[in-house]
Amino acid sequence: MQTIKIRGMTCQHSVMSVTKALTDIPGIRDLKVNLVKGEATFENPQKVPVENIRKAIEDAGYQVVD
Repeated sequence: MQTIKIRGMTCQHSVMSVTKALTDIPGIRDLKVNLVKGEATFENPQKVPVENIRKAIEDAGYQVVD
């Protein structure tokens, strides 16, 4: 499992936007987006580069926290 911290999620719509952005990436599986923790956890068996994941989240309007 991989976890990414996300800044800017404020409601369930945010969760849905991040979920859609990440499920649109081939190779991401078992995704869970947690509004309270401000993070997304997922399996990445195809080793999708973190840069691609970061870009999808940022394109959806949120910020990845390093």
